[in-house]
Amino acid sequence: MADLKDFAEKLVNLTVKEVNELATILKDEYGIEPAAAAVAVAAGGGAAGEAEEEKTEFDVILTAAGGSKLAVVKLVKELTGAGLKDAKELVDNAPSPIKEGVSKDEAEALKAQLEEAGAEVELK
Repeated sequence: MADLKDFAEKLVNLTVKEVNELATILKDEYGIEPAAAAVAVAAGGGAAGEAEEEKTEFDVILTAAGGSKLAVVKLVKELTGAGLKDAKELVDNAPSPIKEGVSKDEAEALKAQLEEAGAEVELK
C-alpha cells in the first residue's frame, strides 16, 4: 500500500515534459494510448456519458499574468519552447493562447503549473 502511495505521489509531481515522455513510453513500448484510455473510462460512466459527447481537445488560455509576471514568463517559455521575447509577448498580450488542441490531462497540468506561478488561466 505504501508503494502505491509513493507511486501516486511521483505521478502527481511529474512535469509536463515528463508526462509527455511517459505517454510516449506507454504508447511505444506497451501499446497503451493514455488519452484514449481516459476517454474510454469517462465514456464507461453509463447512458449519460454516451448521450453527451466528451470534449477531447482543449486550448490553454492565459488570461492574466498575475503578481509574479517574471515567473510566468519563464514558465511560458519552458512550456511552449518559445524564446524569451516570444514568451514575454504572450504574457504581455494576455489573454492569449499558450497551447491549443491538447488533451484534457495535459491542459489541466499546464493550467495547474501556470496558476502555481501566479497566472490566471482558463481552458476552452
